[in-house]
Amino acid sequence: AKKPAAAAAAAVQPTKKAAPAPVAAAKPAVGPAPPKAKGATVNVTEVDTDPNFVYSYHEFTEKYADLVEEFMALKSFDESKEFLLKHGGIILQEHASNYLLLASLEDEMNGFREKMKQTAKQSQIVTNIAELAKSWNTHPGNVIMPFFQRLQQREFLEGFLSGLEVFIQKIISRAVTKKLEMDQAERSGVEKDGVDLAAVPKEERLGPGGLDPLEVIETLPVEMQKAFESRDVEQLKEVLLKMDQKEAEYHMKRCVASGLWQAG
Repeated sequence: AKKPAAAAAAAVQPTKKAAPAPVAAAKPAVGPAPPKAKGATVNVTEVDTDPNFVYSYHEFTEKYADLVEEFMALKSFDESKEFLLKHGGIILQEHASNYLLLASLEDEMNGFREKMKQTAKQSQIVTNIAELAKSWNTHPGNVIMPFFQRLQQREFLEGFLSGLEVFIQKIISRAVTKKLEMDQAERSGVEKDGVDLAAVPKEERLGPGGLDPLEVIETLPVEMQKAFESRDVEQLKEVLLKMDQKEAEYHMKRCVASGLWQAG
């Protein structure tokens, strides 16, 4: 089974001990908490029996990575619901949520867009349940059934899918930024695994025009971000030709000023 914690394929090598970069998740639709449904509480696990016991992220992935991977592959909401009713004590933990986020980012960085979307969907199920439980001041296990019942309503389903699309775009954007961090580290002769460009003082990141490449890349249209990610000059040209001339010039000037693009 793939583990985002382990060394990955060519494009990225995240470590399982590293905390994921923050990516905003969509907020679930909330309302007054309903009465607890029968069968809604998850099975008690060894994690729940001792309130003082806390796994480190490394320990959690060593023990439960295969279970999280199994959840990641579930296609239907019904399958996810039944799986969470059985294993919610594990899958609804924060470490599992972080694992899903890292897996989404890794899939995108390695070029597995469709796989990323599937993992992102499962990640958002967990995130929405956790947020809903927090708003109702209850255990996430008590929200599993109400959450999936809500998804049967068109309004809430559309809200979930809309939030998922926002999350996917943020993953795509973060993957581009992460690759830029790795590229800059490589050009600087620094080992990739030990560098997070975001931790470098801003004044040391600035391009020739005084702009921060990390800030600029986040403001680019998604199609431009994809072109920079793939280093495809022809794709970038096609994107620019489709844009309004003034908008294209604005973005390219900022890319040059930040060092994302070399003029000439």
